[in-house]
Amino acid sequence: MSETYKPLTRSASNTMIAGVCAGLADYLNIDPTVVRLLFVLGFFLTGPGIFLAYLIMAIVVPLEKTLPQ
Repeated sequence: MSETYKPLTRSASNTMIAGVCAGLADYLNIDPTVVRLLFVLGFFLTGPGIFLAYLIMAIVVPLEKTLPQ
């Protein structure tokens, strides 16, 4: 039984603020714009709770490793 492990990382190439939404979108195989819109909608519906979650993810989730060019 061979399972591939895909780690959650922040995006280094597709960033707006910290790359959290793009990294989460890559992990879930969806468009980063959808995740960004969900975060903005969540902010207006829940208040600062989603903003705090974003900040925690920006600190805890590691940046993806990129190959030197």
